[in-house]
Amino acid sequence: MAVAGTLTIPFDVYRFDPTKDKEPRYVRYTLDLAPHTPVLTALLRIRSEIDPGLTLRYSCRSAICGSCSMVVNSKSRLACQTPVGPEFERHGRVVIDPMRNLPVLRDLVVDMGSFWGNYRKLEPHLIGDPDHPLPKGEPSKMTPQQVDAFRETPRCIACAACYSACPAVEADPEFPGPMSLAKLFRFVVDPRDGAAQQRLLKIQPGGLWLCLRCHLCTEACPKDVQPSERIRDLKEMAIAVQGATEHGSKHALGFKENIRQRGQLNEAKLIRQTYTPLEALPLLPQAARLIRKKPELLKSPRPIEGVEEVEKLYELLDEEKPT
Repeated sequence: MAVAGTLTIPFDVYRFDPTKDKEPRYVRYTLDLAPHTPVLTALLRIRSEIDPGLTLRYSCRSAICGSCSMVVNSKSRLACQTPVGPEFERHGRVVIDPMRNLPVLRDLVVDMGSFWGNYRKLEPHLIGDPDHPLPKGEPSKMTPQQVDAFRETPRCIACAACYSACPAVEADPEFPGPMSLAKLFRFVVDPRDGAAQQRLLKIQPGGLWLCLRCHLCTEACPKDVQPSERIRDLKEMAIAVQGATEHGSKHALGFKENIRQRGQLNEAKLIRQTYTPLEALPLLPQAARLIRKKPELLKSPRPIEGVEEVEKLYELLDEEKPT
């Protein structure tokens, strides 16, 4: 029976030891807890009072180290920062899984190797300019405005919640992930860095354009780093440096031009703007199926009423420069 002021909360916790178990399973534990109790505290109680074999990773318990990232009721988040009460009231239970997109070592502990490997590939650190070397033994002075250009990226604690939430990582493990790209942005805009253009040229092919702007990384981020916005900035910078050279950047510019001209999308034209005729050949069977279901796709849409207002919006956007 729950004590006054507490809730009787069922926890369904993912359990799996690859060295012993054939399949993962969920084990239910029930605790009486105050609504404000963090999920991490509940898990530590389960381990100390009920099941000492439960394996999890944690450290500071203050949303600083990022160690306790996991999936709580289908959302990637920090366990130390997530109170049990709202989760129980919303879902009737608390389901806890290990982070997605990373192999499970045991129970709620995952192997972070691919996360850090993709991070290292982008070299998100200061690379000096050989023509303008930084003064040795002296601080590198920056103005407040230059520091502000980093936006929220210095807040990142590398918890990998964004990596766990990212469908692009799930679709292609070679995608660097939101954290890596947000960290890269921080050095691209650093005036002391001498490799900004090379960085932008390097990330333009493939990886950068796998981001679909779903914003799940920003939703998952416990520090409001807003990685999806920094990826958007990187896309704009990359196009400014190299132009539209691949399907993702061509699609983005074609989409923008489409809406600007008529206020709505001309999908047939967008395909022509994105792919050459030869590149489009493998897509013909899929296109034929779509046209059978939606023959209107072949028609050029009429300009919407008030399309001149759309043009005014675009003129305002064109006045804004990427950071």
